[in-house]
Amino acid sequence: MSTSRSKPLPLQGVQVLEFTHAILGPACGMVLADLGADLIHVEPPQGDPTRRLRGFGLGFFPFFSRNKRSLALNIKSEEGREILLKLLPQVDVVIENFGPGTMDRLGYGYQELSKIDPTLIYCALKGFLRGPYEKRHALDEIVQMMGGLAYMTGPPGQPLRAGASIVDIGGALFGVIGVLLALREREQTGKGQLIRSGLFETTAFFMGQHMACAALSDEPLPPMSARKDTWSVYQIFNTQTGEPVFIGITSDKHWRRFCKAFKREDWLEDERLESNRSRLAQREWLIPEIEAMTSQLSKAEVIRLCEEADIPFAPIAHPEDLFDDPQLNQGAGLLETVFPDGVVTKMPRTPIEMTAHDFDLRLNPPQIGEHTGDILSELGYTPQRIQELSEAGVVAVAQP
Repeated sequence: MSTSRSKPLPLQGVQVLEFTHAILGPACGMVLADLGADLIHVEPPQGDPTRRLRGFGLGFFPFFSRNKRSLALNIKSEEGREILLKLLPQVDVVIENFGPGTMDRLGYGYQELSKIDPTLIYCALKGFLRGPYEKRHALDEIVQMMGGLAYMTGPPGQPLRAGASIVDIGGALFGVIGVLLALREREQTGKGQLIRSGLFETTAFFMGQHMACAALSDEPLPPMSARKDTWSVYQIFNTQTGEPVFIGITSDKHWRRFCKAFKREDWLEDERLESNRSRLAQREWLIPEIEAMTSQLSKAEVIRLCEEADIPFAPIAHPEDLFDDPQLNQGAGLLETVFPDGVVTKMPRTPIEMTAHDFDLRLNPPQIGEHTGDILSELGYTPQRIQELSEAGVVAVAQP
């Protein structure tokens, strides 16, 4: 890929103010920041509560906070409000994902801020868009349950959330699309606008293919684990080493190459297996035969033969396996990152390649208030005044 790091990034010159926590808002902000926006994450002087999550939430803040500046500020105080209002004229975009009505109660909702700056683009990321559920609180897992995604993911009778926060991240990406559209439209009209993205509606969008299937089917849709197969060979197979491999054969060309690579030319001569449709009718004996064959081979050998056959396949990876994945390491998939606690690791980059740009790491996930002093200095605050605000608890300034 040909790149030019000297060129301004696509969103360079766009300043974003982020009032966010957890995943939905921070993910939206991270992508905008990766694309070049100057993103200021506003957090309380004691720090974004997401920083203190443990268990499943341990990685939320360090992953979704790169390329951002931290402004640690008490936005409920008069002095804090004064700082934000001084900052607002240079801000292009505000992102927030707090509960319904929270930003309005604090005096930082769209109606209030757009009166001050009609060119402001305001992205509100919520659980639900307009409708009867609009004032409800929602979480990724909640909407996966109520949107049918958990039903489609788990075994029959056992709804199961997806293994990543895909609705939060999907809703965030729709927010990014909305911001980009609003920035483009502002170039033509000179006016800002309110953008909203909803978790529930994002789930419904993800379910669109299943809704279409339900509209065309005479039978209730089963979960994916119990689906009627479209492809004759499309599942996980065991290997001799106990490490399973997924194999997907989605065309007759795949089937012929598979049989040749695995030295099963006899299957090519079997009239019962000449097409995908006919192979589907033979799955009761064919799948155990393939399983018996792969169970006599190591994982490495199965992968080698699948590569030789040029068919879709995948080893069953764990998250920690991705740190050493050749594609991610030898390609451009990972960015070396220093977490706020000092841990040095590699994190996935935003998966976009452009001829003219590399979307690299410019700023590590920040310490609490790491950039407060710089941001206030840019607004004209003197070192003495910044010190006074810090001592009064209005701001927090990270020590070098």
